[in-house]
Amino acid sequence: MLKLAILGLLQERPLHGYELRRHLAALTGHVRPISDGTLYPAIKRLETAGLLIRETEPGTAAAPRHTLHLTEAGQAALLARLRAPEELDITDENRWFTVLAFLRQLGDPAEQAAVLRRRLAFLNEPASFFYDGERPLGAEEFDDPFRRGLLLIARATTQTELSWLTETIAELDEH
Repeated sequence: MLKLAILGLLQERPLHGYELRRHLAALTGHVRPISDGTLYPAIKRLETAGLLIRETEPGTAAAPRHTLHLTEAGQAALLARLRAPEELDITDENRWFTVLAFLRQLGDPAEQAAVLRRRLAFLNEPASFFYDGERPLGAEEFDDPFRRGLLLIARATTQTELSWLTETIAELDEH
């Protein structure tokens, strides 16, 4: 998720490390805060892999600043990841939101629709947080208001996403 988010943000424009961290926090920080101890080694790995480069610019006050730029290989890696997201990128809501944040980068409506269809297929599978053996339990089966609430909220969110996916796939198919 972090690699995808870094590549996606740098595709939009070059960023200084601090700016990148701020944008990552806005995108994913509410779910998974990203520490410097996680971010800077990830940047170094991407740089070593040739997916981004660091350019030095004069600082406004004193020290020079390093701006991170996506390379052609980085752009190719981003597009490959968006074209064929890992299964967990489709099934995990937080990872899915990261894919969704950058899916426009694909540019090809057919490729975008193919990714959305994978998410749609996943959401159409019967599921619950609670089961009776193999049978998923619905909200109406609980006297517990908290579990019932959890399931009602999840159902409403899923229905909203299903509607959006169906509508957006239809729009993309028209192109």
